[in-house]
Amino acid sequence: MVISYFGGECFKISQGDLTLAFNLPSKNSKQKSVKFGSDIVLVSQDHEDFNGIESASFGERAPFVIKGPGEYEVKEVAVRGFGSETNYGGGAHINTIYGVAFEGMNLCFLGSLGTTELPASAKQELDNIDILFLPIGGEGVLDYSAAYKLAVQLEPKAIIPMHYDAGALKSFLKEAGAEKVEPIEKLTVKKKDLEGKEAEIVVLSA
Repeated sequence: MVISYFGGECFKISQGDLTLAFNLPSKNSKQKSVKFGSDIVLVSQDHEDFNGIESASFGERAPFVIKGPGEYEVKEVAVRGFGSETNYGGGAHINTIYGVAFEGMNLCFLGSLGTTELPASAKQELDNIDILFLPIGGEGVLDYSAAYKLAVQLEPKAIIPMHYDAGALKSFLKEAGAEKVEPIEKLTVKKKDLEGKEAEIVVLSA
């Protein structure tokens, strides 16, 4: 599995010929545009910074779009979405937390989560997390301190921070005692690579 980061909350996750896209910015977003062909697109909040579904079509490739709570299975990828709260973009909105079972690994994508109080259904289902995608930037989503406390409770093997500026990332790494972590261009990982690890922080360059 190869994980690439494009800033904000936008990720590309590929394994073989299969590609997943998370929270692509739309053409109306102030974030830089991203375009790559995807088989599955996940949208955690209906906001211009995350709902750029049009950017995931390439040639004849039309993605399957998931944009809310529920259970889905596409191309042997199992997805569960749980409704939660966010204030991103001003006011109260629905954010979907996604649990994704892919290539034998459990991924948890928190999206624009703005509270440490997870829905009961998510608490029950989100266990044995291999990789946690964690917003840390504040301003409607979790700030670095609350984000780290939640991450510790969820007990993932690896944490990938997202939705931050340089100051928030520095504060988060200090909070986690991981100031020496250096950004990498992309993460290539297999299940066995995470065995025995506890909340290891991986910073990806955008």
